[in-house]
This record gives sequence, structure tokens and C-alpha cells, in this order.
Amino acid sequence: MKTAEYLYAGGYYDACLFFCHLSIEKILKALVTIEIHDAPPFIHDLERLARLADITITDAQKDALIEITGFNIAGRYKEEKYQFYKKCTKPFTTKKLALSHEICVWLQKEFQKRYPKK
Repeated sequence: MKTAEYLYAGGYYDACLFFCHLSIEKILKALVTIEIHDAPPFIHDLERLARLADITITDAQKDALIEITGFNIAGRYKEEKYQFYKKCTKPFTTKKLALSHEICVWLQKEFQKRYPKK
């Protein structure tokens, strides 16, 4: 998330949201790894990862995870990347960065609840 914040401050809004996705994906994959006692699958679908981690999510959280999955733009075609770039205005990115922060905090609490420090 620190990289996402740095990119946001520099005006790289599309890259900021891509790193928001990565941050959430990494937390979810850690939860999946512990839940299934194996490496997580090679997927980027955040809602599916939440299900694999056996996390109970609200409809709003599900919708947010689905939306943020769309920020995973690294392997897309140029036209899709350009359309995403145009969508990433400062107001849009500000809102989605805040949403990503909320989700990271929620998932970190979920992680700590399930696996408290000893």
C-alpha cells in the first residue's frame, strides 16, 4: 500500500490502483496459504481468493473485491490499459485508494484474529 500511496502522490493513478490490487491479493494469498496448507493458486480474482481463505464477506465487500480485481491491468491489451488509464481520474482514484485501505485493514484484522501473535 505504501507503493500505491507513493504512486498516487506522483499522479500515477492507474499504477496506484494496480498496486492496491497487489496489496490485497498478497494478504488474501497469505490467508489462503494458511487455510489450505499449500501454495495459493495462480489467480488474481480477489473474491475467489477470499472464498478459498474461508472468509465470510458482506455483499459490499464482495462487490469491492470484484471491482478491485479489475485494477489488475498488467497483462491486458493496450486498448484496455488505455481505457483504464482514462478512468483513473484523481477523484476516482482517491475514492478507490480509500476503499483499498479499508479492505487491507479489514483483512489484516482477519489475519490477526485467526493467527494471533504468540
